[in-house]
Amino acid sequence: MGESWGWRRWAFSVFLGIMVLHIVAILVFTRGFLLTRTELSQYSQCSDISQSPCFSPYDFEQKNHGKTEQNDENDHHQNNQTIKPQIQTQSCWTNPAVDRVIIIILDALRFDFVAPSSFFEEKKPWMDKLQVLHKLASTPGLAAKIFKAIADPPTTSLQRLKGLTTGGLPTFIDVGNSFGAPAIIEDNLIYQLAQNGKRVVMMGDDTWVQLFPHHFHTSYPFPSFNVKDLHTVDNGCIEHLLPSLYKEDWDVLIAHFLGVDHAGHILGVDSNLMIEKLEQYNGILEKVVEVLKSLSGPGGLHENTLLLVMGDHGQTINGDHGGGSAEEVETAIFALSLKNSSSSLPCESDNSSCQLEMEKKRMSIGSMYQLDFAATVSALLGLPFPFGSIGRVDPELYGLAAGTGESRILGMNNHKQSGFEEWIKNYVNVLCINSWQVKRYIDVYSASSTIGFSGKDLMHVSDLYAQAQEIWSQNFKTSLLCKNESCFTSSSAVRMQIDAYSNFLSTVAGLARSKWTEFNLRMMSIGFCLMVASIFIHVYVIKRLDKHFGLSFPFSGNSWVSFSSVFAYTVVLIRASSFLSNSYILEEGKVASFLLATTGILQLRHAIIKKKMILEGLAFILLVLMLKLGIELGQAKQAVNSLFLKFQPSWTLGIFSDSEILMNMVDIVPLLGLISLSCILYKCTSCGAFKGVLTYITTGTIFNYVLIALFWASDSSLPCLPLVFKAFKGNLIPRIVYASSFLQILSLAIVQLFTRETSTHQEESTVVKALAMLCSWSSTVILLSGKQGPLVALSSIIAGWCIIKLMRHEHDSDSCCSGNSSFYSFPVAQWSLLATSLFFCTGHWCAFDGLRYAAAFIGFDEFNLIRQAFLLTLDTFGFSHILPVLGLPLLVAYTLQKRQAKQKSSLFSVCLCQVFLMYGLIMAVSVTFTILCVTIQRRHLMVWGLFAPKFVFDVVGLILSDFVICLASLYYLL
Repeated sequence: MGESWGWRRWAFSVFLGIMVLHIVAILVFTRGFLLTRTELSQYSQCSDISQSPCFSPYDFEQKNHGKTEQNDENDHHQNNQTIKPQIQTQSCWTNPAVDRVIIIILDALRFDFVAPSSFFEEKKPWMDKLQVLHKLASTPGLAAKIFKAIADPPTTSLQRLKGLTTGGLPTFIDVGNSFGAPAIIEDNLIYQLAQNGKRVVMMGDDTWVQLFPHHFHTSYPFPSFNVKDLHTVDNGCIEHLLPSLYKEDWDVLIAHFLGVDHAGHILGVDSNLMIEKLEQYNGILEKVVEVLKSLSGPGGLHENTLLLVMGDHGQTINGDHGGGSAEEVETAIFALSLKNSSSSLPCESDNSSCQLEMEKKRMSIGSMYQLDFAATVSALLGLPFPFGSIGRVDPELYGLAAGTGESRILGMNNHKQSGFEEWIKNYVNVLCINSWQVKRYIDVYSASSTIGFSGKDLMHVSDLYAQAQEIWSQNFKTSLLCKNESCFTSSSAVRMQIDAYSNFLSTVAGLARSKWTEFNLRMMSIGFCLMVASIFIHVYVIKRLDKHFGLSFPFSGNSWVSFSSVFAYTVVLIRASSFLSNSYILEEGKVASFLLATTGILQLRHAIIKKKMILEGLAFILLVLMLKLGIELGQAKQAVNSLFLKFQPSWTLGIFSDSEILMNMVDIVPLLGLISLSCILYKCTSCGAFKGVLTYITTGTIFNYVLIALFWASDSSLPCLPLVFKAFKGNLIPRIVYASSFLQILSLAIVQLFTRETSTHQEESTVVKALAMLCSWSSTVILLSGKQGPLVALSSIIAGWCIIKLMRHEHDSDSCCSGNSSFYSFPVAQWSLLATSLFFCTGHWCAFDGLRYAAAFIGFDEFNLIRQAFLLTLDTFGFSHILPVLGLPLLVAYTLQKRQAKQKSSLFSVCLCQVFLMYGLIMAVSVTFTILCVTIQRRHLMVWGLFAPKFVFDVVGLILSDFVICLASLYYLL
């Protein structure tokens, strides 16, 4: 007995050691792969402009000084006293083109929320709701325009705000800070505003205060992470926005609304609530524009104010974001300059598209990168560009606000030249400053970073910059300060100069996008080698257990077991090898279901030959086909949760609100699933297998199912149910379910701690304990998974039953071999493929837009990081990682139930340990190939949009599985 307990403790130590090894390997590899770029400590200063080859505002001032001196020396003296102080306080690197800027951010603003429906092939219900923007953008003579703004992934709010303010490209690992934003320590637009005397007022999303804790003159932050709260942040912005427009105590105003983002997370884009939010925003923007126009006259408070209405990112049709799909990266910027101007670039500009909007007025829509935002706003306000900015001053947005032809822009009094000529000369000088700053940053970054850019890349960038500067020296250095109209540079030379600078800036941006992260190959190699070592440890321990307990057998002894075990190894390697291709990663769910169906067909063929278990084989294959349907829906980004979680069915599936029968099925089928689960548990309870505290656990689980049914009925679309069950709305039922599940798990732990089963009843005891543990977790996982949960639970029960029955059939015919690890390789491989299929069938995929954030707030309105992270983890990995590991002992227990007691006492624990090891081995092999994939594809275009998210999800799943295996070994073995 003592020896038995000794090796069981040794088995737990092995599981714990493997988990620690995996953690170390992943941390080491992550340290080399998901490094953030080097954040430099340098900050741009006003005095830095003297080091550039370009002209500063003071150069233009001196030009004015000379020209005025020729006409009237006394007037010069008077003007110098009045103008120069203004330049010193308002000008820095460029002459300011606007006095005040209003930035209204509508979080998760899709491009088709803003652009007219005439720009799209098909009109959707959520289009044409922001009519005020259409009206302004199509009004002749008004400096207003809509831009398609392209964001860089990852498209989480924190990374987009960081990118907008720094002008850089946030790296993938910053996603981990999305729920706990650290203060930005590198140079940024907000810092430059505060450093140069600009007063910034912020209201809305409290992420701004976390990123810039000491930079705002006044701030009105509101909590942002409760996705069920659609109105608190928006109402706070509305309360402070309109009154602030009448005040003079600010230069830049930032209002960050969150309603559209939260509405998308809860109900998706195709919901009535989303349309209501957009209509509300339209009314707010109408009032804002009305106030600005009323105060924009000569000498008015907003005479020279620029209004920007923009999104930080887009969202998918399901309301998710975080990845790099077109729906997520395409957002919008609307710009309105209140100066009387016709200076915006013509509709035929290179980056514009023109069509007729709803009222048949001609409208132009431009295109720009969010990367260019910080540099453009800095140039418009006359600020130093953030030191790490690699964006370009966008010509259309800059021209809309700065191309007025007024003498104040260039500090010139020469009215003979056209306004466009003055604007283009000023823009060329701004591009010169822009390019000089980017070149300076690249040089410093490459010198201070351990790896930086390659010598070849730096040489290419330097050549492009040198070519642009050569054109500058030849054509513009004298013409910008020329006193005569005749020396203005030709339009072809201007175009050549702009193209040269633009080519340099776009090349740098492209280089940064492809090679921004500093990969430490040494750390990555060490992490990979540790993962490979863990695989060998798994195999060694499994084979040692076979040998030590005398379970080895020759492969020639049973042809089916030999073939099935080899086939299982092949299936695992095929699936793991598929991760080396980006196409197969995108289709991972289909690959897993195909391989699972293949194993089922193989078993069905064997069953037909043996003329046994044919029904189970057919049921298993049919079930896999149903899972395949769910995976197809999930990969279409209209996941099963879109059908069952939402109150409005998905238009993608062809289900509309006027289809009453289908609407009712969406509500009735999950309730039938809960009834079926309750009947199964009741049958288990009544058969007498469950005794004592276990009876109470199953009874409590049935009670939880009833509560979940009432909770869903209260929000049902069936006319009668919401009225009857209205009292069950709110957070009470989910909290009761959580508390009940916790008490059930705690009771099982206490029972296990103070009771010991004899070895003769180990299999029966394990079956009861496994079913009780699965019951304890099931109600919470089902509740978090939404109305799809009961169907997924039933599918997993039926599939598991089929796998066990087919395996027992082999045990009955070849019991002499059932103790060997090779006997369990095939069913464990099926179990793993089933778990993977359940992950994708529940509407998840390996990307951050595959997370259902709303599930983390079921039962709670306030945000708590630990609690919400735990609930989100249960929703994401409950059916695919936690429950499958807890159910693994059923494979062994049901197989060995007919063994004699003497055989079972020495065999059961060994086989259970081997099954856990084999399951962990499959997970380790998959993650090792994922690590190999991201190592090979680290320079791939989709590294941050596809490979890195896959890596994160896989390693989190591996660590979670290792952790659950450790706990399960304590529960089942000790």
